[in-house]
Amino acid sequence: MNVSNSSHKTTARIAGFTFLFYIAAGITSMQLASESPTVDLLLLLQSFSALVLGVTLYALTREQGPTLALLALTCRIAEAIQYGESAIYFSVASLIFSWLLLRGRLIPTWLGQLGVVASALLVVILPAQLAGLFGGTMSWASSMTWMVWLPMLFFEVIFAFWLMIKGIAQSAPQNSLPSV
Repeated sequence: MNVSNSSHKTTARIAGFTFLFYIAAGITSMQLASESPTVDLLLLLQSFSALVLGVTLYALTREQGPTLALLALTCRIAEAIQYGESAIYFSVASLIFSWLLLRGRLIPTWLGQLGVVASALLVVILPAQLAGLFGGTMSWASSMTWMVWLPMLFFEVIFAFWLMIKGIAQSAPQNSLPSV
């Protein structure tokens, strides 16, 4: 195993663990009273997790599309520092990273497609909710919110375990010339 493969495997494992930590912190913070110091700590940890995910997913996908990977990283940074409407930055970053993972065949096609579809659903519905459609503003007490987010939760949990167990496939950068 060369250094690059070892580095990718470590990066994938860090991303997988961070996904699970991010999800656990988010769900736990929703269950607690909104003004508790514990919720503030969980939100801080979730923001830090968004940054770690941005960096690790950028490292794993930059060869597939450097500009798109940088845009997705920037969205993850915006998500980490934006408390109000951070979900849209999250969903755009997820869409781009899922597309790059799918395009580069770094993960199984079915998993990449699930990530793209779940993310695209959020990219469309979240702004529509801001406009008063689909039940209006997102509320975690609403069953509509859970239905919209369920495909993403499903994708992220499977993806997290995939990253920790299998890692990502190594592929040639998209801009390289085929060998003759």
